Amino acid sequence: MTALPRRLRTGSSSIGVREEFSTPVPTQQDELMPNIAYWHPQVVHFVVALLFVGVALRLLSLTGRWSFTGPAAATLIFLGTAAAVVAVKSGTDAHGPVERIPGARDAVVEHEELGERTRNLFLVVAALEIAGLVLSKRPWRRWVLAASGVIGVGGLLVLYEASEHGGELVYKYAGNVGLRYGDSTDVQKLLLAGLYQQAMQDRAAQRLEAAAQTLEQLALRFPADPAIQLLRAESKVLDLKDGRAALAALAGITVPPDNPQLRTRYGMIPGGNHRSSRQPAAANQIRDDPGRRVRGGRAPGLGPRDAGSPESGVSHQPADQAEAGTAEAVRGSRH
Repeated sequence: MTALPRRLRTGSSSIGVREEFSTPVPTQQDELMPNIAYWHPQVVHFVVALLFVGVALRLLSLTGRWSFTGPAAATLIFLGTAAAVVAVKSGTDAHGPVERIPGARDAVVEHEELGERTRNLFLVVAALEIAGLVLSKRPWRRWVLAASGVIGVGGLLVLYEASEHGGELVYKYAGNVGLRYGDSTDVQKLLLAGLYQQAMQDRAAQRLEAAAQTLEQLALRFPADPAIQLLRAESKVLDLKDGRAALAALAGITVPPDNPQLRTRYGMIPGGNHRSSRQPAAANQIRDDPGRRVRGGRAPGLGPRDAGSPESGVSHQPADQAEAGTAEAVRGSRH
């Protein structure tokens, strides 16, 4: 018994081809054959290595210079063809969940068809290699092996295309994320990477508000990750040019003491070294923007309560004295 086809083509060429996908019905053969979808990435690497080297050795063997190349070529081609058969089986087992990802179906089908075409071509090559072994005493054996080499080169071209499409499924469609290991955190990592890369693209294209919104969404999704929260605080400065919002974001971040990289990043954000003190934070803002001047007898960033309260240490005084006091605060923050 054989499984129902995955695709049923209907329609006519004049109006285009419509594809309808059906769910495969388990058969007795499916029940006897183990599901080897997990091993697909490993197997396909063996296919590429064995067949590329095998065909290269077969072409070298036609020169007659190195006697070992003939037997080595036949051995590698046999092994590579067997691996190609296993690769098609493992890919068929793995295709279902990946094919259901929106937008990935055509890429999955094309990759699958190229893989099957590669397998079929190298089955022909393997048959020619067997014929070459059987006809070892015949004068036209050389032509059989030459045909094996030529068809093998064509098979390698198809194999390259199949590999390229497989890479697209991984890197463009994230086809197997969260499926191969059954670990739900893999999907979270994919979401994190996607949001981060989108924000970086928006920033590079000067879509700064969009970048800030994406990083805000990322921070809401991962509230316990200090590195992501630092990205959000940095975005307040880089994208929104809002130092006060950056200080507010920094106030809620606890950097692990055993992570010097994060502590360095924390300190490089304007105000990051002065989270616990409001007045030094204001001095830090003045340091980062020396063109800002003191107005109304208080430094920027200090509210009405801070400007006149004994706790703040800032009193109402003439502007020239206030400027001198602010300059002193700046010098203190630098030291």
